[in-house]
Amino acid sequence: MPMKSVLQLNVTANWGSTGKISEGIGIAALNSGWESYIAYGRYMNPSKSNLIKVGNQFDIYAHYAKSRFLDGEGLGSLRATKVLINYIKRLSPSLIHLHNIHDHWLNYPTLFEYLGEIDTPIVWTFHDCWAFTGGCTYFDSIECEKWKTSCRECLMKRWADKSLVQFENRKRLIASLESRLTIISVSKWIENYCRESILRDCNLKLIHNGIDTNAFDILTSKDSKPLILGVALPWSERKGLADMLELRKQIPIEKANICLVGLSEKQISKLPYGIIGIRKTQNVEELATLYSRAAVFVNPTHSDNFPTVNLEALACGTPVVTYRTGGSPEAIDESTGIIVDKGDVHGLAKAIIKIIDNAALFKSENCRNRAVINFNRDIQFNKYIDIYENLIK
Repeated sequence: MPMKSVLQLNVTANWGSTGKISEGIGIAALNSGWESYIAYGRYMNPSKSNLIKVGNQFDIYAHYAKSRFLDGEGLGSLRATKVLINYIKRLSPSLIHLHNIHDHWLNYPTLFEYLGEIDTPIVWTFHDCWAFTGGCTYFDSIECEKWKTSCRECLMKRWADKSLVQFENRKRLIASLESRLTIISVSKWIENYCRESILRDCNLKLIHNGIDTNAFDILTSKDSKPLILGVALPWSERKGLADMLELRKQIPIEKANICLVGLSEKQISKLPYGIIGIRKTQNVEELATLYSRAAVFVNPTHSDNFPTVNLEALACGTPVVTYRTGGSPEAIDESTGIIVDKGDVHGLAKAIIKIIDNAALFKSENCRNRAVINFNRDIQFNKYIDIYENLIK
């Protein structure tokens, strides 16, 4: 009997949040007797799975230009995608698992037309909203609802606008795979949107993200002077960088330190007095130590699905303050953090001070236990393997 095998497709391999998720699923597959392969477009760390690099730097730059100036995201990288398809034909995996297939590294119409010709089961994990829109990954910032019927005249397009073409492409191509497609939502928030979208008739399931709760653990004690920590990769306006800078004005320096991890050198050079800036790091022990030292972790993201940084902070015993954005609030309860209305920096400051002044209400063990029970990667990612097994029967 041939060995079962899974091929995952994601823009990164064991790098960044989605890369680590696909890596964790690959490890779960290997532990369950599957062969595991991950095809990726750029950025990687060593992996337990067999890695397949798709395309080269020229492909990426050319695709990026097409995306930026011609609204052609997902319509470039034709040569690279055909090479990948030939590899898939030789590999003949038992199951194909899609993650982020956008971000200028794959030609999704070509890929989907090939997938429509074979009978391999397909799983697709949604880390954002790109799959059921005309091109945007998040639409809540402009409160758009065109994606429910048909995207057109997109307010987020700066140059060309092919949102209608892109929307109709996805609608047609996804419909061709509907009988073999299982969609995984990583938050209740995006699951609800899927049920209102062109995907409403697909097989939809919910699996929250998981993290390595052995690596992310309480490694040290809290700083004597409370530390407010923020982590993003990278920091941007969408991730709430401006809000974190404003927060420094609202919380006295003598009350707490503020540290931001994941900044570029240029961003660090422009930080105001009173904010410590650290460049992005993939060092888990370094991150876990910072999470452990912090009195409170702040995630002021304006658009997000189910950010794993919240889970990492909880696993290290640190309560979370986050905006009521996407699935971010789903990570916490009343004993492990506070939810604030999006954009309310004053409310953010009040919530942070409340946690600092009432540490007994937000105990480290409560945070740690919530992460271990609900977001342990072994438990969460094995749910994928159960789905795999059922699909290939």
